[in-house]
Amino acid sequence: MAAHIFFVTSVRPLLLSASPAARNGRRGGRPGGCIRTLPASRTLPPSDHDLQKSIMSVQKTLHGHLKSGREVMAAVDNLKRLCIDHYFEEEVESAMAVAVDLVRSDDLLDATLSFRLLRETGHDVSADDLLRRFTDGAGELSLALTEDIWALLSLHDMSHLDMGEEASSLHKAKDFSSKHLASAIRYLNPGLARYVRQSLDHPYHMSLMQYKARHHLCYMQSLPNRKSTAAMEELATAEFHFNKLLHQKEMEEVKRWWMGLGLAQEVPVARDQVLKWYMWSMTIIQGSSFSRFRVQLTKIISLIYVVDDLFDLVGTQEELSLFTKAVKMWNTAAADSLPSCMRSCYKALYTITNEIADTAEKEHGMNPVNHLRKAWAELFDGFMVESKWLAACLVPAAEDYLRNGVVTSGMPLALAHVLFLLGHDHAAFGDAARFTDHIPPAISCPGKILRLWDDMGSAEDEAQEGLDGSYRDSYLMENPSCTPADAEEHMRRLIAREWEELNRGCFSRTTFSSSFMQACLNAARMVSVMYSYDKDSRSRGSSFVRTTRRCCCSEALLHENPLVFVHLV
Repeated sequence: MAAHIFFVTSVRPLLLSASPAARNGRRGGRPGGCIRTLPASRTLPPSDHDLQKSIMSVQKTLHGHLKSGREVMAAVDNLKRLCIDHYFEEEVESAMAVAVDLVRSDDLLDATLSFRLLRETGHDVSADDLLRRFTDGAGELSLALTEDIWALLSLHDMSHLDMGEEASSLHKAKDFSSKHLASAIRYLNPGLARYVRQSLDHPYHMSLMQYKARHHLCYMQSLPNRKSTAAMEELATAEFHFNKLLHQKEMEEVKRWWMGLGLAQEVPVARDQVLKWYMWSMTIIQGSSFSRFRVQLTKIISLIYVVDDLFDLVGTQEELSLFTKAVKMWNTAAADSLPSCMRSCYKALYTITNEIADTAEKEHGMNPVNHLRKAWAELFDGFMVESKWLAACLVPAAEDYLRNGVVTSGMPLALAHVLFLLGHDHAAFGDAARFTDHIPPAISCPGKILRLWDDMGSAEDEAQEGLDGSYRDSYLMENPSCTPADAEEHMRRLIAREWEELNRGCFSRTTFSSSFMQACLNAARMVSVMYSYDKDSRSRGSSFVRTTRRCCCSEALLHENPLVFVHLV
């Protein structure tokens, strides 16, 4: 039976050449239920005619039929990989009915791709049930599956959607697909080999989607038959270009604010890394309609870094205690007795936090200033705990350090502001009111992932000489028989466990809105980019910053040289 979705057959050459899901399909779809997801951006600026024209071109292509369920899945896969699926919500929703059928397929590619798309949209699907169909009597995946590179790639993508309950089967799938994809690279054509290598190094679910999209576009543009790819390619390129110009404007606004603030001159030992701070916001909150939110969030993140440096490098215990009390009082007069640099920082965080609270009230009808001031107080209390440990030369228990380190990572505070800025679900405000007492997994998991990654090398990278301590130090103190390599392996297992917990929250979406959960996922994805310190990629975060600076400041357009973005991942 034909899969009824609003596409026409003119898109088939694109699917059959560019998508990892693209092969001749055998099964069709049937009507069924699906979960509607919020788009990254609901509207486009009316002045951006090129982007609107490109959307209309794709819409002309995406109205009709595809002949098989596989072609439907391939179309949705391309839309998602190019990060343009938010323009075609209804088509993607309709495709989920097809996925419900194909997830039971005996074809590995059909089943695994459908599984990924369903789980990403909140459907309850079982990885164990799916993988059982492709194992032998001993419970091992069949070697016959290694003959299909695209199926292996799809299996590899699926294996990272672990929510804990299916850890054994998905870990086997990850090991199996990784091993056979790596061994196949030498036999593939150069373009496909690069695509596979990049997929192994930067798994789809764990990576920043906008940079994966650029890589996918470049692969599409390397294919010989591109006649029918023009509409999607043009839309993706137009969106990249539009976002680049938007990000340039946002960066300029943040830089003007930072220079006008004067903290870089008043606290010369503090970090002055405006682009790095903006990159967090740029990746956490995506969509053209959220431009103002990105600027406001960058201001909060910059002040988190400044406060961290004031605690680490400037203040005495008495000054820091007064600083913390002033934040808890939450009025500008409370800062009068502080040193000049702390007074300026306090006034800045007081002003921008109240501005964000006012924005949230105008957008969503609720003013969260009391929740946000409490989140700031929690951060300061966490920094005070660390400063007391340092002053007393104490090495805390590893669990105590990590619990406090989640707070001092700044992630709970930053995501609290994101939650109230997005504000899609008013019920989430009640949960937010309680998360300083018990931080929910959606917020604590990115914080713990950041703290663990950071502790695997950031002290040296930030030239802080490790004075803050680290989880690794505490763990080695408690486990004297372990080597530093053992401690790092333990930390990587903890990171994997946090990803499982984060996935549970993101794929069930029972507490927070899908847009906020996407922001939490993006925050976790950004961590490994900014805090990778192994021998081969020790400076990868710095390279990412330098490349983004060139992309944000250069006038060269993406459509003139899209390959400039490939190595950003």
